[in-house]
Amino acid sequence: MNSSGHWGIDIAANSVLEPLTGARLATAWTLDVPAVVVVLVLAVLYLRAARRQEGWPPGRTAAFLGGLVTIVLVTCSFLAVYDTTLFWTRAVQNIVLLMVTPLLLALGAPITLLLRAVPVAWADRLRRAGRGRAARILTFPLVVTAMLAAPPLLIYLSPLYGLTLESSIVDALVRVLLVLAGFGYFWTRIQLDPTPRGDSHLVSVWISLAEVILDGALGLVLWLGPLLAPAHYEAQHRTWGPEPRTDQIIGAGVLWIGGDLAGLPFVGALIVRWSRDDERRAREVDARLDEEADAGEAPTGGLWWESDPALAERFRRR
Repeated sequence: MNSSGHWGIDIAANSVLEPLTGARLATAWTLDVPAVVVVLVLAVLYLRAARRQEGWPPGRTAAFLGGLVTIVLVTCSFLAVYDTTLFWTRAVQNIVLLMVTPLLLALGAPITLLLRAVPVAWADRLRRAGRGRAARILTFPLVVTAMLAAPPLLIYLSPLYGLTLESSIVDALVRVLLVLAGFGYFWTRIQLDPTPRGDSHLVSVWISLAEVILDGALGLVLWLGPLLAPAHYEAQHRTWGPEPRTDQIIGAGVLWIGGDLAGLPFVGALIVRWSRDDERRAREVDARLDEEADAGEAPTGGLWWESDPALAERFRRR
């Protein structure tokens, strides 16, 4: 275990307690061996599978690799070197692992790639599991909302935060939890990969609004509430940088404003996905109407939505 509390090799020549200057932002690095190994394995597996798929979009590959790069940055850069010394650096780590890394990984469509790469029998088993009752319950909108909102609340409003500062094992488990929770959310909301449910994209918009409110509530609690892990930070004997209360206020702002800003790319991706789905649906309806007209089965009159099976069924139910 290195001086910053991580399993790895401390590449930075100076102590962690050295002031965080502009130069240290670029030169302070530590090698988190488990994180780097996992990133390399996932990158190799993804690239090998992508090369075997003709026409696999390079943008998806770039997004997935970008997500892996963010893992390296938060576990090996100055953010990792100072994450047990400054509150705000750990806040940056957590928001990136929850909101940025999973979004990029989900935009890489890894599940689609997996289904294409594995043998047909395995792909069929995975599809059946993905359509099962348990999968549909776990991806229900309220469940995925809680999946995204619960980790920050659990970390900062329970003794778990102090444990992550003192135990590298607990810290690693929490980071894995953040990435998995975020991926579960973005996977089901963007719907670039096959999902157990086909909820409307409008549901994702409402969930995003709820997440903004929860970010604000947590930020206010950390801003106005008591200091977290004061004994740990006092033991650092830090004589530089912001004092503990200011440090926590900065971290609160990172979690509040940074969380909302990190969600903007998701909103953009959601709008693009929504638009493409609408265009695809319109093309399907136009093609079906053209086929009916060619076959002499043109509609006998009425409103346009009566030719759309989904809309017609909805109005019949009403």
